[in-house]
Amino acid sequence: MNNLNQTNHSIKVIIPAYNEEESIGNVIRDIPSIVDEIIVVNNNSTDATSQNALEAGATVLSEPKSGYGNACLKGIDYIKHQKTETAIVVFLDGDYSDYPEELHKIIAPIIEDNIDFVIGSRVEKFREKGAMQPQQIFGNWLATTLMRIFLKSRFTDLGPFRAIKYSTLLSLKMEDQTYGWTVEMQLKILKQNFTYTEIPVKYRNRIGVSKVSGTIKGSIFAGIKILTWIFKYSFK
Repeated sequence: MNNLNQTNHSIKVIIPAYNEEESIGNVIRDIPSIVDEIIVVNNNSTDATSQNALEAGATVLSEPKSGYGNACLKGIDYIKHQKTETAIVVFLDGDYSDYPEELHKIIAPIIEDNIDFVIGSRVEKFREKGAMQPQQIFGNWLATTLMRIFLKSRFTDLGPFRAIKYSTLLSLKMEDQTYGWTVEMQLKILKQNFTYTEIPVKYRNRIGVSKVSGTIKGSIFAGIKILTWIFKYSFK
């Protein structure tokens, strides 16, 4: 990659966080210095997530409405009201399952090849054993298979580690407030004919218990939401 430290691209990272006090500091500290601002959106945490994020150097916002999508929307709204122009937004989870230092790889296609949207694909050979639950693996397979059948998609994952041009992100007019956020973004990328690609990334066991895949209720609701979005956009 070219020396990104010398580019004029303004990069912001949005991290939705709910009770991630043990991991959030690690995530923030591993994010490359080419990022202009790290925005942690505290989504009703009852622990020291906010304090630890602040101490690690992040901007911390509070979103009292529960939901992954609500937290992401809060971060986007914050960027909208800034005077400085943002070029790229990166989304990253706060549980330390992703490798933040791989952000260089995620943004490279945008900067070098003018791609609109990039997914960090959690391929099996780079995935730590047990990092993804069986229901996650099946859900990813089912969702991406349906997207391929109905929308001729090339996506292989719904991974949370992703980068997008800020202008493209605004064009998508994101709305999902909970579990359907990631698939909504990918479906709108497909429907609006934006360019996209996937980059293989490493993936490890998260710190703490997942609020979605770690519970039966979370897995069921996430599955329903994802399938609802896919069928809505496949026959729109």
